[in-house]
Amino acid sequence: MIPVLAFEQLQHACTTLAFAGLIRLVSEIDDHGVIPPRALARTLPDLTPHQIRQATEQADALGLLDRSHRGLGLSAAGQDLADLYDAIARWARRHNYPARICNFAGRIRHTLALLCESTVTDPRLQDGDAATGLGHVHRLLAEWVHTHQPQPTPDAYGAAA
Repeated sequence: MIPVLAFEQLQHACTTLAFAGLIRLVSEIDDHGVIPPRALARTLPDLTPHQIRQATEQADALGLLDRSHRGLGLSAAGQDLADLYDAIARWARRHNYPARICNFAGRIRHTLALLCESTVTDPRLQDGDAATGLGHVHRLLAEWVHTHQPQPTPDAYGAAA
């Protein structure tokens, strides 16, 4: 059983994973395979060189990239994050969240922001199917965080180190 995320963990995960450049980088590699480092600007033309560098550094820091190929591929954590992004986008599309027409990264960003709210007041999310689906997305996020992000280890007195 995957433990529930503490509010601070949830906020940190949602903020970290909602960076548009990271979403684009992970999704592009997931959809099309390894990207040669020199082809990043051509592959992600909607991102500035600074955004590409920031996304790559963030992906490296999170352990999402596998550089053992001829370019940038996804590690197991990166592949699992791509699957999480797909699940989030499916939920958002199914419920027209945040709007009927929205791009992939926008749906993910808005849904991650929604998960960080303490109360969900959007009337479109009050039906049982939407709430159940959002709960499933929350569990997938918690599972990804607990599987792939280092957790503070308790010291001898039980406090997080």
